[in-house]
Amino acid sequence: MKYPLFTRVALADDLPKENLLCGDLATILEYYAGSAGQEPGYELEIFNAVGDTFAVVTVRESQIKSLRNDELLSVRPPIA
Repeated sequence: MKYPLFTRVALADDLPKENLLCGDLATILEYYAGSAGQEPGYELEIFNAVGDTFAVVTVRESQIKSLRNDELLSVRPPIA
C-alpha cells in the first residue's frame, strides 16, 4: 500500500538504534519506490509530545502501519 506524503502512521516495529518503539507516531516525509524485488520505503519524522522533531528515520513499508479510529494516543519517555 502506498501511503500519501504527510500521512500520520505508526511504527510497526521497534527501532532501538533510534530509541523508537512499535506504536510511536510518525509523519511520512518521502516515499522511495525501491528497485525491482526491493520493498518500498519511507522517510518518517517522529515528533515529541510538544511537537518538536525527535527523529527522522528511513524504514521499509512493512515497518509502518495505518492509524485506526479504535486506538488511543499515549506519551512515554525515550528508551535508553
